[in-house]
Amino acid sequence: MENIFLPEREKDTHKGTYGHLFVIGGSPGLTGAVCLSCLAALRTGCGMVTAGVPESLNDIFEIKLTEVMTKPLPESGRRTISPLAVEKCLDFIKKTADGIVIGPGISTDFAAEEFFKNLLPEINKPVVIDADGLKLLAKHLTILDKQKKVIVTPHPGEMSHLTGLTIPDIQKNREKVAKEFAQKYGVIVVLKGYRTVISDGERVRISLTGNPGMATAGSGDVLSGIIGSLVVQGFSLWDSAITGTFLHGLAGDLAARKIGEYSLIAGDIIDFLPDAVKSIEKKS
Repeated sequence: MENIFLPEREKDTHKGTYGHLFVIGGSPGLTGAVCLSCLAALRTGCGMVTAGVPESLNDIFEIKLTEVMTKPLPESGRRTISPLAVEKCLDFIKKTADGIVIGPGISTDFAAEEFFKNLLPEINKPVVIDADGLKLLAKHLTILDKQKKVIVTPHPGEMSHLTGLTIPDIQKNREKVAKEFAQKYGVIVVLKGYRTVISDGERVRISLTGNPGMATAGSGDVLSGIIGSLVVQGFSLWDSAITGTFLHGLAGDLAARKIGEYSLIAGDIIDFLPDAVKSIEKKS
């Protein structure tokens, strides 16, 4: 892994200096995914986060999230994001957002799929695709021909959807699978799991942070928020993937050291992010 650090912040700065992340997702029963991603992004230093969520669920997010703004979006009869939300999102992205995380809790129903496949080709800013977004992407991989600023963060099951390979075959050849997918589609792959693999199709890096306690619901949502946060702060996509993966694993290691692996939950990773971030801050 590269020499990982976060630069010291200049004194004369403001929230706009550190980027605005737009996290798109949420559906009934899956509001927590968006919340975890948003909170992780803030804890990693981005200046502003807006959650784009189904309009009837907006009140839930308003209650759960204090520092995060929300953007209620048109929804389907099943209360998932509707294709009618595409123009609203594109307008917000063009005028306001510096980067996007899409997928946490978004669901895989027809409306969400139509929204996703119509939105993604039109985005001209960096995108992190995670969770249900990866399952939707697997059905429309040709979208990536039009989008070259993408980080995908699959676990082995999601990588199976993307490649058609079995999970055992992926696990036996993690570096090869990640590199070949990244090379074929021009994206950066963060293949999660024990010794997370990061590849841009040429380089391959292995993260040495993380522990089995992080095999818990929501951990991946935290990672997407961390990486998205670094992207909007101006880090390259490669550095965002490398540094974000390192921080995610380190925060998990610090949490496990304090409370143990068995009891670790995704929120604990966020709670220990400040300590992880502080440990790699560059001081003058």
